[in-house]
Amino acid sequence: MKSAVETLSPTRVKIIVEVPFDEFKPDLDAAYRTIGSQIQVPGFRKGKVPARIIDQRLGRGAVVQEAVNEALPRFFADAVEAEKVKAIGRPEVEVTGVPLADGEDFEFTVETSIRPEITLPDLAGITVGVDAIEVTEEQIQERLDDLRARFGTLTAVERPVETGDMLTIDLSATIGEEKIDAVEGISYEVGSGIMLEGMDDALVGLNAGDTTTFTAPLAGGDRQGEDAEVTVTVQSVKVRELPEADDDFAQLASQFDTLAELTDDLRTQVERSHAMEQGLQARDKVLELLLDTVEVPVPEEMVEAEVHAHLEGEDRLADDEHRAEVTESTTKAMRAQFLLDALAEHLEVTVEQPELIEYLIMSAQQYGMDPSQFAQAIDSQGQIASMVGEVARRKALANVLESVTITDSNGQTVDLNALTPNAGADDEASDEAEAEASEGDEAAEADSDAETADKTE
Repeated sequence: MKSAVETLSPTRVKIIVEVPFDEFKPDLDAAYRTIGSQIQVPGFRKGKVPARIIDQRLGRGAVVQEAVNEALPRFFADAVEAEKVKAIGRPEVEVTGVPLADGEDFEFTVETSIRPEITLPDLAGITVGVDAIEVTEEQIQERLDDLRARFGTLTAVERPVETGDMLTIDLSATIGEEKIDAVEGISYEVGSGIMLEGMDDALVGLNAGDTTTFTAPLAGGDRQGEDAEVTVTVQSVKVRELPEADDDFAQLASQFDTLAELTDDLRTQVERSHAMEQGLQARDKVLELLLDTVEVPVPEEMVEAEVHAHLEGEDRLADDEHRAEVTESTTKAMRAQFLLDALAEHLEVTVEQPELIEYLIMSAQQYGMDPSQFAQAIDSQGQIASMVGEVARRKALANVLESVTITDSNGQTVDLNALTPNAGADDEASDEAEAEASEGDEAAEADSDAETADKTE
């Protein structure tokens, strides 16, 4: 097989391929066998029909077409490998010569998008700035109050609903005469804003047993975004009483003996949280800096295809303003992917199986799926290679962060490797506290329900 490459643009090439007849003949013979097993000719057993009879019955062109369809992807892949072309996207193929007679060559051309060649800067010379870590007493107190809330008890009260109250409510929604949905006995914290727009305002001031209606756009379902008339009934009103912040609470909620020790640990957690934010900020700034300074061309036809698919899915093909927004974001995302691919190749990044498994588990959690089922779905869709590519890009950017200079707003150098020295121990203590808190919440809920039942009786 002979091949040659013609560069059309930094992101597109034409590959000219010539396959000698002798090299194409095995595919032609296979096509005769395939067709021979599918047709019946009087006087010949199925699968034993001679080639000349098939040519008489169907024509040589039908056989050649069958052979070309089967062989072309393989020859294209061979040409891409031989020419070291980094083909991406959907290729456009034109068959320019077919062996309608023995001895004639099979010829075709392919226009395909390619990953552009990227010239990377000196990574060690990159400097980015991040926010300094500033821990305030208010942040520590907020953490302490959140921990106290986990161990709080719910107590029924007889007064109008206030922001922060825990309610048990019945809820229904209708559009016109159609009943869209109805639920009973659900828990809701007033002020959380996690259900329907305007619901918090509608609830404040009601008493247990009161019913009210309001209009709100539906947050999900087939009629998401449509205005519905919502009816809500308050079954019970409860307040969360927090335990005193003292040494006894510290022993209940953590592995520490005193409130002072617990407070110090919370301070460390806040510092660690800010440090993680520093790391994310540094990562984003490094990527933005590289995108601003490195020329990364993108295939216009691939951008247009992705934009069209996106707008078609939203039924907004005629929305020119939105098209411009999607085009800009798609172009930036594609530039970032090409840049990170080039970094991964330059840094010789490899992806180990445990790293891929960790990423699959994390992705499964984001989709709310069982990790093994998620992995099977990804494998069946042929997406494992793209997952490996994503892990490689993340590793490449992480490797770049190790070589750049990072300073905070106070002029101090930031060492990302020293941001979370005791993360494992802190996480273990936090998990233990959350487990105990969960038990406390369940007990509090049971006690509160019992108290409400007594009052009803």
